[in-house]
Amino acid sequence: MATNQTPVPVHRSTVRSLLRLWPYAREIRWRIAGATAAALIASGSVLVVPLVLRSIVDGPIADHDLNALWPLAGLLLLLGLAEAGLFAVRRMIVARPLAQVEQAMRGDLYAKLQRLPVSFHDRWPSGQLLSRATSDMYTMRLFLAFPLVFLIVNSLVFLIGTVLMFTLDWRLGLITLLPAVPLMVLTRYFESRYAALARRAQDQNGDLATVIEESILGIRILKAFGRHRTMAERFRQQTRELRGTELQKANQLANLWAVIVGLPELALGCALALGAVRVADDHLTAGTLVAFLSTALALRWPVESLGWLLAYANEAGTATDRFFEVMDEPEPADQPSDHPVQPDAGIRFSGVHFRYPDAPADAPDLLRGVDLHIHSGETMALVGATGSGKTTLTALLPRLYETTGGRITLDGTDIRDIPRQRLRELVSVAFEEPTLFSATVRENVLMGSPDASADQLAAALDTAQAGFVERLPAGVETQVGEQGLSLSGGQRQRLALARAVVGEPGFLVLDDPLSALDVHTEALVEQALRRVLSGTTALVVAHRPSTVLLADRVAVLDEGRIVAVGTHQDLLKSSPVYRELMSGEADPAEQRLGHGEHPDENHTDQAAPALEGSPAR
Repeated sequence: MATNQTPVPVHRSTVRSLLRLWPYAREIRWRIAGATAAALIASGSVLVVPLVLRSIVDGPIADHDLNALWPLAGLLLLLGLAEAGLFAVRRMIVARPLAQVEQAMRGDLYAKLQRLPVSFHDRWPSGQLLSRATSDMYTMRLFLAFPLVFLIVNSLVFLIGTVLMFTLDWRLGLITLLPAVPLMVLTRYFESRYAALARRAQDQNGDLATVIEESILGIRILKAFGRHRTMAERFRQQTRELRGTELQKANQLANLWAVIVGLPELALGCALALGAVRVADDHLTAGTLVAFLSTALALRWPVESLGWLLAYANEAGTATDRFFEVMDEPEPADQPSDHPVQPDAGIRFSGVHFRYPDAPADAPDLLRGVDLHIHSGETMALVGATGSGKTTLTALLPRLYETTGGRITLDGTDIRDIPRQRLRELVSVAFEEPTLFSATVRENVLMGSPDASADQLAAALDTAQAGFVERLPAGVETQVGEQGLSLSGGQRQRLALARAVVGEPGFLVLDDPLSALDVHTEALVEQALRRVLSGTTALVVAHRPSTVLLADRVAVLDEGRIVAVGTHQDLLKSSPVYRELMSGEADPAEQRLGHGEHPDENHTDQAAPALEGSPAR
């Protein structure tokens, strides 16, 4: 499966990656600072406990004075309660603000995905984008909530505790501190290896999400062809790969944890032995030794947590890298053309060239100098062999892709001089694949014109012969389900057509809009569509003669160029390419045209009773 996995740089800096979160964290910096202060005071209170213990051992216990013990025991209780309360305060301070940060980041990512060109979405598997918007976002939020705070707090507590141990006895403190240098070296070694594994696991999670999404959306195909076992094996293979990566991560973390825990414990054992000798020689009080050991034990959590905190920081760093891989993608910028507005009504393609960004360097352009003029108010049919570039040409008009040469004008204005939002208000498109969203019929259709009135909605549904909507459980308020799979292919195509015409657009692009309709419904739609086309300038991709009959003229696209333009009858006589495309495709309507008869209502009314009976499926 094609994935978009970016290799982890050899000298990748986790800190540099995480610093990129600052623009989002800046909004709650005082909250994070307050949470850090609360955690620092709570952890600092733990270091007061050894001093109280020294006072107890060298005071009330040594003197057998129970009356002096109770105030010190009460102080220990207060310190414990203060620690618990401050940790609760820390969590309350940052919980809601961090949820808002995550919401802002997810909103920015979604908005970015909407602005990025179609060519970006062609390259990226949907599962990779989904994992960045879900699991990666959670990883970054959790880092800001816990690991970030405790990387700071535990580091400061370790420094304070180290100073306290040296104050109690510098010899014991020096022994305890001896593992620091090898710990830093080994931690750096494990950190770099863990970072690479963390990135691989996150990318594999994205690939797995893609497989799940494809399996769910394509469940009918998998079942129809009996390929569910093949897909299940593919899923198991990818889960095994992910499991292997996670086990390697666990192995690296276990090794790091063994080093972080083992070396300090060894040093502490040596310090205990030396401390016992010094107490026996009366060079150290028992209370001081207890205080020293208690301080060293209190520092176990800051030291032992270092492995987990660094591991999570690496995961957050790779999640941040993955997030900004999308956010750093360049957005298509409006680049005004150098051509002035010309008094040229309609749509004009002038020397248009196009090649896909990922096409091989030695491959020819898909479109090679397309010249075509569609007059204002005219309907032009575009025909060509499969793969000739018809759909690509229609995608250039609303700037879903950018031309790599030449220019396209609407009423004399270069489309590069028209803001994209305005251009897509002027040009309405119905694609060959009728994509619907998990929303109501009304919401799906009004995506073509959110401000359309109820009458315009009804007229668009009538044009598309979508009378089946009235028989749905809640009419236009019926939820059509994900991808509109609760509807038939023909029903989905009719709703997509209604979406294209609802706003009464000035320019209309239809990519084989009737391919999924039965012959009776097709005739009804053609009859209604002619009224719409009479009031707009339209480019209609046609594969069947019946669709060609909707057009005033026909353009033939062959090997990336327009090789012929004319009426259906003229091209049948003059264009061998057109005759070959139309050969064997003639239907009764085309045959009537060949005999001089124009299709009219008399040939379609008979279909109405059958249509009213039940929707086509």
